[in-house]
Order: sequence, then C-alpha cells, then structure tokens
Amino acid sequence: MCPRQPESRPVRVLLADDHRLFREGVASLLDRVDDVVLVGAASTGEEAVALARELTPDIVLMDLDMPGVGGIAATRLLLEQAPGTGVIALTMLEDDASLFAALDAGARGYVLKDAERGELLQAIRAVARGGAALGPKVTRRVLDHLDPRRTAPATAGPFAGLTPRETEILDLIAVGKRNADIARALFISDKTVGNHISSIFAKLGVTDRVEAVIRAREAGLGQGDSSGS
Repeated sequence: MCPRQPESRPVRVLLADDHRLFREGVASLLDRVDDVVLVGAASTGEEAVALARELTPDIVLMDLDMPGVGGIAATRLLLEQAPGTGVIALTMLEDDASLFAALDAGARGYVLKDAERGELLQAIRAVARGGAALGPKVTRRVLDHLDPRRTAPATAGPFAGLTPRETEILDLIAVGKRNADIARALFISDKTVGNHISSIFAKLGVTDRVEAVIRAREAGLGQGDSSGS
C-alpha cells in the first residue's frame, strides 16, 4: 500500500522505460501538473530497482518489456526492497498473461501506453492515495477473465460479484481500515490484501478507495467499529 500523500507535497514518480522518446513524453506530461513530479528515469529493470532504493519514489511507472530482468521481475524485486512503493505497469502489452503476471507481482495499476494522458495522471493519483488503478480496457478484460469455477462462491445482495473474502475486506475498508490493519485483522499478507482490493475495485468499476467506500456505505457496509484504523 502507498501512504496517503500530504496535500503540500507532490507525488514523487520514477519512470522505468527503455524508449527515450516515451520517457521524454511522460516527463513533459508530468511537468504540466503541480501535484506530481518526476524524480528519476531508468531504462532497465535493474536500474529501476536501484533508483527506487536511492530515490524512494511514491510511484514507479514500470514498462514491462525492458532489457535485463524485465518489468515484471523488476516489480517483484522492487517491492521486496521497498514494499511501500506503488507500482503502475505502463505498457503496450495487452495480453492476459502480462496483465495478470503484473498484478501477481504486486503492481497496483495497469495502464496502456495508448491511453489518454488524463488516465495516466488519474492512475498515479489513485495509487498514491492507497488505491488501485486499472484503465477501462483493462478492467473489462479483468472482468471477462474472472471464472466463477475457479473462485469462491460469490455473495448475494448488492455486491453479488464479490467473494465472501472480498466482501469482508470491502466492509473493513468502509469503516476506515487501511491495508496493514486489514492484513493484521484477517491474518493475511499486505500483498494479498492489495490483490483482493484490486479485484474489488475492478468488479465494482471504481478507481479509488473513496469511490469504493461510498458504494459500500450506500449498500449498508461499514457500520462496524472503525477504531484502530
């Protein structure tokens, strides 16, 4: 999970991509906004991991198809060494194998390079707030990929698409629990919580924690004790 950013401090972003022109394009985009700042750029997976240790960015935009260890392996290595960093896969790879490999490695977002510029900024802001970010195309593919024969039975009611565990986590989110609190309460890892939340957001069609809380409370969740959050 990424810590919530203070209003006075911009989100610090590290870009990992082996194409110079693309790096320059992203740098130009981020230079136009006040709440996000590019602190460094890498051209290989190994360099991305090393720079993440040195610069401690809030967000890493990770190209999956790079020389060396590649973006997926680099994501795993980076999050082992800097688990508080939010990784967003920023890639041209649209295949399901790349998408789910990135999410399994711990990426909290997946944005295609041909997405609108505003979509990338929205993803950065959502992940920096502790949420997840899947672009509209990616969300549709995640939903299409879900196979009820391989998941726990879904719950009834307003969130019929969620598994019982996902509903339990959504209820905890709605009372103000953060990922670390949820992990301790359910005796699971922070990474597992993050993966569940990514799935919840995709199924609900929301982009961040605030939207999820609103949906949950409208449906009657989040009525328990929020102490300890």
